[in-house]
Amino acid sequence: MTQPVDVPDLGTRVRRYTLPVVLAVFLVVGTYGAARGQTDRQHPDALMVVLLLIAALALFWRSTHPVPVLWVIAAATLVYMLREYPWGPVVIPFVIAVFTTIRLGHRSAGWAGLISLYVGHVGGRLILGLNQDGIYQVLLVGLCFCLLGFVAELFRAHRDRVMAAAKTRREEELRRAGEERLRIAQELHDVVAHHISLINVQASTALHLVDRQPEQAAPALSAIKDASKEALVELRSIVGILRQSDESAPRQPVAGLDHLDHLVSRTKRAGLDVHKIVHGDPRPLPTGLDRAAFRIIQESLTNVVRHAKATSATVRIQYGEQALVLQIDDNGESLTAQPQEGNGISGMRERATALGGTLTVIRTPAGGLRITATLPV
Repeated sequence: MTQPVDVPDLGTRVRRYTLPVVLAVFLVVGTYGAARGQTDRQHPDALMVVLLLIAALALFWRSTHPVPVLWVIAAATLVYMLREYPWGPVVIPFVIAVFTTIRLGHRSAGWAGLISLYVGHVGGRLILGLNQDGIYQVLLVGLCFCLLGFVAELFRAHRDRVMAAAKTRREEELRRAGEERLRIAQELHDVVAHHISLINVQASTALHLVDRQPEQAAPALSAIKDASKEALVELRSIVGILRQSDESAPRQPVAGLDHLDHLVSRTKRAGLDVHKIVHGDPRPLPTGLDRAAFRIIQESLTNVVRHAKATSATVRIQYGEQALVLQIDDNGESLTAQPQEGNGISGMRERATALGGTLTVIRTPAGGLRITATLPV
């Protein structure tokens, strides 16, 4: 499969080809205009025009081959200076090439080009025996070259800061997207596992009773209908988040501890006797904490229904000043001393850890499972 090729947009292509052409015309016309008042300089000729065109048109490749372009323009500019053609806009292509080279990260090449042109100009005049400028004029030209390099460095540093900030923003967006995907995956697991477990238990009960006591199968079928309906509603809410559509937004509040009574009654219909005990004064909790607490209790009861040979479970909720403590016990039995941790327990621990809390899972002396979650308020 071929990789897509990045094609510059129309505006980029126009700027790339327009600047060298316009600059070439400006250099030739401007230099001829400036030559009228410089009788002491070499009279314009065909070589001068060729040097100006080379310096301007080389900028076509300044983005793809910045270093070779810089050396070509530096050579053309040096020959122009040593030929003592009229002073004018000849240095403009060299300035653009230096800025482009340093801005794209070729700092050594940019400074080398500056130094080479300066030294070549001063040394070339000595070798060719041309009229020498005064020491102050030579130092002034050198200072201008240094100033050009430092300004180019400032532009490069600004570009690097902008790119680093953009990269940081992209990484932060990717991190947030990953966290959101993980949260949605946990929500999907909890919703699907809980409701499917209840449906499975009720379906087994209905199949057992449909032939022997058909009149008693109706409550199990009704529980299946309710559980499947609630599962579809919650799944639509989660899918609405994935679609990122306003019209797909959840049509009911996010499940929290205010839904706990409904969860307890629904689990009871599945055949598990659930007791809820509350310590302290119930109060509104932050949305993230409220949702995590409900999902931990929901997943704990789901595990009891699916895996534990239990007939009853107790849910204790303690509202403290510093933390919300959840404890879920069941009267099941197990042959192993250590509980086996699957996706459900791992997901509950991740929820608790994300809030700065802890979650422990142990076996009680009677053989049941005890899940304790401490969630800081």
